[in-house]
Amino acid sequence: MRIRNAEPADADAILAIILPLIRAGETYAIDPDMSEPDVRGYWLGADKETFVAEEAGEIVGTYYLRPNQAGGGRHVCNCGYMTSIASAGRGIAAAMCRHSLDQARSRGYRAMQFNFVVSTNDRAVRLWQRMGFEIVGRLPGAFHHPSAGFVDALVMFQTL
Repeated sequence: MRIRNAEPADADAILAIILPLIRAGETYAIDPDMSEPDVRGYWLGADKETFVAEEAGEIVGTYYLRPNQAGGGRHVCNCGYMTSIASAGRGIAAAMCRHSLDQARSRGYRAMQFNFVVSTNDRAVRLWQRMGFEIVGRLPGAFHHPSAGFVDALVMFQTL
């Protein structure tokens, strides 16, 4: 697998990965009815550095890296990760997380924070914990899951 900076030509492949996950409304606090141009702008916005994971020339995952806050909080970064539905469970998210941690360190970030990990996303919670993230906060009932109702969101953190 190869992970590289996204290029403008990757936009359609990225959209093919993230749009079904956003439309499902189960793991991201993003409006599932957001327009395709707005989804594209959200993931590929100028405030983020976006990466893609490739296997055999096919984009199978994507993530972004950005400062979590401005000013005095700019030394903490934030990421969002999505893997194609067909590629789930193959270690792509773990590889992207390792890559993002390396990228964050090389850019001088002192920590990485995930602001809103949906508690019912067991696979992600376990992965982030394996990757060294701690649950530092719980937001009771903060996410309205389409089938589970109101569930907790987790704040996860790792010092770099």
